[in-house]
Amino acid sequence: MGTALEAVRVVGGRSGLPTDDLAVLKEGSNLLVHLRPAPVVARVGAVTASVRGDVSGHFARADAVSRFLAGRGVPVVEPVAAPVREDGWVVALAAHVPHSPDWTPDSASFATMLRELHQELAHFTGDLPARGPLDDVDAVLELLGRPAGLVAARDAVVAGWPDLPVQALHGDAHPHNVLFTRAGPVWNDFEDTWRGPVGWDVACAATSRLLDRAAVERAYPVPVLDHWSDARRLLVRCWRAATDLHRASTP
Repeated sequence: MGTALEAVRVVGGRSGLPTDDLAVLKEGSNLLVHLRPAPVVARVGAVTASVRGDVSGHFARADAVSRFLAGRGVPVVEPVAAPVREDGWVVALAAHVPHSPDWTPDSASFATMLRELHQELAHFTGDLPARGPLDDVDAVLELLGRPAGLVAARDAVVAGWPDLPVQALHGDAHPHNVLFTRAGPVWNDFEDTWRGPVGWDVACAATSRLLDRAAVERAYPVPVLDHWSDARRLLVRCWRAATDLHRASTP
């Protein structure tokens, strides 16, 4: 299997995009590559692929939700082309959105934005996962050999899982997944979208180091935020462990 950048070159070239000046924007859970000078960014599954195995479903759901929201006038990073497979990699192309990387949002304003996003997402009727973060937690536990501490934390979260109304969610609703542009904030990265209680997304915001939990909670009160915060912190622990494992095994 070739490298992720080679896959981007092939997919970009096939789409008629320039591929001689690829700029890596981020190497995190996914690889993000700007196909300069075109206003297009490629997303390639990296750590996510090592945990989820096949990220095509996640990328396809992100594509569908983003297109749906754009159609309703919600400012989102819009897809350029549907995700495709190339030499073992899954590659998605989306618009490059110039933005200020140093933007620090007001906590209450961010919570209000999230509430407004949920009002739009409530109309999405497409097929979405029902377990969301639990699927990733269970996958990471298997990769790590089911360490006792994480298993106990996982079982406690599952035991306290509340029976609440569900709807389409962002799935990873923290400030780094909003781009601040001259025209205002733009939502990004719906790869983790699932159908669950809105408290999950609120916990993603409330547990962010960029936001004040009390301000988020006042602006967007939800039931059992402590439970969702515990679940969020567990997921973050699992992803950090998976990232360390991925980097240790990557030449």
